[in-house]
Amino acid sequence: MSANIALVDDDRNILTSVSMVLEGEGYDVKTYNDGAAALSAFEKVMPDLAVLDVKMPRMDGMELLRQMRTRSDVPVIFLTSKDEEIDELIGLRMGADDYMRKPFSQRLLVERIRVILRRRENAEREAPEGDAKTMTRGSLTMDPLRHAVVWKGQQITLTVTEFLILQALAQRPGFVKSRDQLLDVAYDDQVYVDDRTIDSHIKRIRKKFKVHDDDFSSIETLYGIGYRYNEA
Repeated sequence: MSANIALVDDDRNILTSVSMVLEGEGYDVKTYNDGAAALSAFEKVMPDLAVLDVKMPRMDGMELLRQMRTRSDVPVIFLTSKDEEIDELIGLRMGADDYMRKPFSQRLLVERIRVILRRRENAEREAPEGDAKTMTRGSLTMDPLRHAVVWKGQQITLTVTEFLILQALAQRPGFVKSRDQLLDVAYDDQVYVDDRTIDSHIKRIRKKFKVHDDDFSSIETLYGIGYRYNEA
């Protein structure tokens, strides 16, 4: 089945041209010209991936993402004008999976969509069958098939990228993973991402766990080296 892509932007030229390119790649595309209209549709059916403009009428992309994250971990790519003074890490901290500045290459956007969807598909396909598919590390339980994360009995909602990073760390408790190693896990080689992006994702993961457990400290920072998971 083809993936369902939601394209949310108040620029009709972008909606028309990008949707044509995506449909040409075999994706099922739904377009919305503001965040409120998109959210209304998402409350009924969530897409497999959403491309959101940051600045839109009625509800901007940041608020739309915040609303989405209360109910879903669907992958999100942010679009923003290059003259907007917005740090891309803000979007990543909020739970976006990627970020592109306008004007952007439509072919590059298609490639990034393909990479993110492939990461999620591979994580599900490569998970072993049976009980072994669920990984338990102390108070942490991760189920790749269901993209589910539980900490001390509480469900934690992570994006695809956050899930892959945490999974890479938790697979070998006590072992250090460098930022470059975590980038290799979370991003395709063809997509350039600054290694500071990993720091942003780690902060976001910690924040999500601390909502349920103020004492969460299982992800340790080793300054100048990387990160490691300490099994509690």
